[in-house]
Amino acid sequence: MRAAVLHGAGDVRIETVADPSEPRNDEVLIEVIRAGICGSDAAEFSRGPVVTPLDTPNPRSGHHGPVILGHEFVGRVVAVGAGVGSLDIGQRVVPGAGVWCGACSWCRQGRPNLCERYYTLGLQTHGGMAEFVTAPARICLEVPDELSDDSAAMTQPFAVALHALDRARLAAADTVWINGAGGIGGFLVAGAAARGCRTIIASDISPERLQLATSLGATHVLDATVDDVGAAVSEITSGGVDVAVEASGAPRTLATVIAATRRGGRVLLVGLPKQPPTVDTADIAFRELDLIGTVAHICDRNIPQSLDILRATPSLGGAADRVIGLDQLVDDGLVPLCAGAVTGKVLVDVTAKSTATKEK
Repeated sequence: MRAAVLHGAGDVRIETVADPSEPRNDEVLIEVIRAGICGSDAAEFSRGPVVTPLDTPNPRSGHHGPVILGHEFVGRVVAVGAGVGSLDIGQRVVPGAGVWCGACSWCRQGRPNLCERYYTLGLQTHGGMAEFVTAPARICLEVPDELSDDSAAMTQPFAVALHALDRARLAAADTVWINGAGGIGGFLVAGAAARGCRTIIASDISPERLQLATSLGATHVLDATVDDVGAAVSEITSGGVDVAVEASGAPRTLATVIAATRRGGRVLLVGLPKQPPTVDTADIAFRELDLIGTVAHICDRNIPQSLDILRATPSLGGAADRVIGLDQLVDDGLVPLCAGAVTGKVLVDVTAKSTATKEK
């Protein structure tokens, strides 16, 4: 089969590799239809290995060496393990990508994304940027018939955004500011809109991303290249937002985000800066701000939520920037994503041959 294989920084190859083996007792074999490119994929391509086990074996997955990318994908079940009773051949499914043990203390607390043996398809072991992939049946959910392949491919990243908003305890009555409207930021805007928030502020340096944020539900947009975004947020909300989200990962933005959060508010950390930021911990303490981290998602909760919202909100399909073929992954996907030249989600039509063209 053909697959996108990460060999190292700047080295992703479209190769012919061996097909996956037949699914084990608890697995399904999936023929991949669409796959999404994530910022994590771009990080591995630009400066990897970051979390991929290229140089040393991953103790959780056991994988060591080049990795087939792709943890955001949708496909059709073509074979099922003997012990699988929840899925049938021919069903379209989307995997949550993360695999948890179910037995450790974090799993027992209902936080499987913090599982001590957690690993992710497409990062710590082979993923879905290929014609076929095997996955545990328990992480796969059936896709509603009315949901397009392109929309379904965005289920996993949208679930990550919904988990982040769960962590921030975002409610309809809250005002929210999302700093950074590209990639995950757009899904955070859409998630806030789905929860009924009436004041949703998005800021970014890209006019195209701000336009996308408006289409996804932002009530106010701020151009960070010309606006004093912190002052503007405080003015819009008469003193500061209930929930401020730092989703850009840009240097020196966290302090601005914290300053524009009202007393007793919550600051959600989503963007991952390359260098540790400096923050005023005394200000955080005296104003009783909650500084909240988030990672991945809760598969059994957030994947169904994501599918429901995507099905009920066809406009979310606008979060896709382009659809490319597998052979265009590097030049039309990873390279522009690393350069910040992508407005929304880049999807890969894994079924397309080398003649595939870029679409909007």
